[in-house]
Amino acid sequence: MLGAVLYDQAIFGLTAQGQDELKSGATTLSPTELELLVRIDGTLAVAQIRAGMGNVPPAAFDRALDVLQANWLIAPVVVDTFSFQLQTELDTFSNAQSGEDADAGVRSLKRSGYFVRIARKPPHLVPPAPGAARTAVVVEDDAHLAGFVSSWLGFEGFTTRVAGNRQQVLEEFRKPPVPDLVLMDVVLPDINGFDVLASLRRHPAFRQVPVIMLTGKATRESVLKGLAGGADGYVTKPFEPEALMKAVHTVLGKDDAK
Repeated sequence: MLGAVLYDQAIFGLTAQGQDELKSGATTLSPTELELLVRIDGTLAVAQIRAGMGNVPPAAFDRALDVLQANWLIAPVVVDTFSFQLQTELDTFSNAQSGEDADAGVRSLKRSGYFVRIARKPPHLVPPAPGAARTAVVVEDDAHLAGFVSSWLGFEGFTTRVAGNRQQVLEEFRKPPVPDLVLMDVVLPDINGFDVLASLRRHPAFRQVPVIMLTGKATRESVLKGLAGGADGYVTKPFEPEALMKAVHTVLGKDDAK
């Protein structure tokens, strides 16, 4: 372990294994470990990431960082001294102007082009009734994509219902039976997928239904928002059908998942 000051200045990046972890469609990392892995971008110092995770106790943060290193998911990044010094000075100036200590971390979270396939087994799995077909609700306003996803779910034995706007979302979630799976887009014509997720997690009937965010919202901020909001997986578009099905298997607790 480095000294406290040097440790806070250390910069970590993802290893090949770390990149695979975020795109494997299955993870066993704890929520804190996964959030930390998502936040690490190869440019932020440990202190900057720690500032952005202020709700995590320091000891828990350090344990999560140790776990990621021990499993070779992250490794120290060797940074060009001149570039690092220049960036530090720019960040210091920016922070002074804005009054936000975690300004650099915020910029990193909002940067687009972050593609992941994360999924984890929910803590409470509700098995379908014996002999009953599984049901999925696909919340997606692109009819072509909704049909494509529905076809793949059909191969997995699902009966699929589709909702592309607020009214259809209300109608489909009012219909019996309660779905065994929800695939949720974020950007819809008149409703936000994160808001639908929040409503599902507040409702007793849907609280434990596995939800995978399937969306083009490809920023670290969006991924963290989805996972923190109760999503069991987050798959960014474009995606490969096999990768999506791997995520589906994971959230349903199937043995062929990681």
